[in-house]
Amino acid sequence: MFRWPVAVTLAPIDPSEAALALSSDLEVQGLLLQYAAYGQPPFFLAGVGLAVSILCGLTFSRQVQDKLEGWKQDRLALLPLGSGEVVASYSGLVIGVTLFIGGALQVFGFGSGIALLVALLLSLLTAGALWVQLVRLMEQVEDGSFKAVDFDNFDQFF
Repeated sequence: MFRWPVAVTLAPIDPSEAALALSSDLEVQGLLLQYAAYGQPPFFLAGVGLAVSILCGLTFSRQVQDKLEGWKQDRLALLPLGSGEVVASYSGLVIGVTLFIGGALQVFGFGSGIALLVALLLSLLTAGALWVQLVRLMEQVEDGSFKAVDFDNFDQFF
């Protein structure tokens, strides 16, 4: 397993060490890289986010399928969709996607704070839009006005 080098000390460079290092044909950048602190890449964070989002996404999908099956067989109400179990699994899905995107952005060099902020913003905007569309589709199914969804025509979504 590959490990990133971790600096032992963050003390300033002693001029005598620098002169010795430069005299032994080391470049200045190589000298500075010896004292740079490297952290572990956040692959674990991205992996945990992916696992959480897959598990919560499968749970959410099954809950929506069960609601549709109950409506088809017994005409049970599809809405409100926001029951505790459905909201919990959808929130877990959003949190998992946020962690996955945030971890992936950190792997590519973004700072942890900005990466998680951007990931949270992307996840919340996407999740909100998807929730609104899902509620609209459920309303159409209940009303009997459901028609085939044309993903090429985005005017019907907004």
